[in-house]
Amino acid sequence: MEKMFDCAMVTGASSGLGEEFARQLAGSVGKLVLVARRVEKLERIAEELRGAFPRTAVMVIVADLAKPCERLSAMAEASEAGFTPDLLVNNAGLGDYGEFVTAEWRDIEAMLRVNIETLTHLSHLAAPHMIHGGGGGILNVSSLASTLPIADFAVYAATKAYVSSFSEALRIELQEYGIRVMALCPGPVKTEFGEVARREGNTEGMPAHALFYVSKEQVVKEALRGMERGCARVFPGLKIAAAGLLIGALPLFLMRVVVARRWRR
Repeated sequence: MEKMFDCAMVTGASSGLGEEFARQLAGSVGKLVLVARRVEKLERIAEELRGAFPRTAVMVIVADLAKPCERLSAMAEASEAGFTPDLLVNNAGLGDYGEFVTAEWRDIEAMLRVNIETLTHLSHLAAPHMIHGGGGGILNVSSLASTLPIADFAVYAATKAYVSSFSEALRIELQEYGIRVMALCPGPVKTEFGEVARREGNTEGMPAHALFYVSKEQVVKEALRGMERGCARVFPGLKIAAAGLLIGALPLFLMRVVVARRWRR
């Protein structure tokens, strides 16, 4: 990625796509802020990046972004240290795979807070600084799941539908200020996400054909290339991109028929 931004903040940076965003951004920004709850993993990644990219200053912020006060303190801590982001990568997210009626409310609430509230709040905190600075970027990690309702993944898919819709509207509002907003809509990726989303006692993984998996390296590479090009949405991988186009063309009544043929454990 060419040097478009000075300081990037990546949430959920201790593993998965967040860690990969940190690794691919490190060589193209002057400052990098890694935010997550797991301090040991963050520090390990930060040290590796400092060694590999000595010209990039790396800051670690340990925060539980489900809590509004910690979002505020994270952004304030970064700004006070001179790490005000002009690129915000809203990657932090949670999933819960299983029927809605048997879900624990605490898991649903946490998913709503992180997937919707955290992403919206951090965008609200970062955008004014970007406007004042004359430009920037907000990259929101959505999902292919945002394009259709998914039984047994109902709340997660709905939260990602919000992310994609919010990103489209915010893109229109901020474009006059030179701020790029993009929604990244990956399909299945081999990260810790699937393990975390799987409920206790369920030995089966989430339904996804092996042919549709895209590596996290490719997902992030295509995401950053999409930011360079000013794309509104990116569906990484040819098969996922084709699926996104196909789903978008389906009439609602036909989509209901397709999603009703759910895979059951």
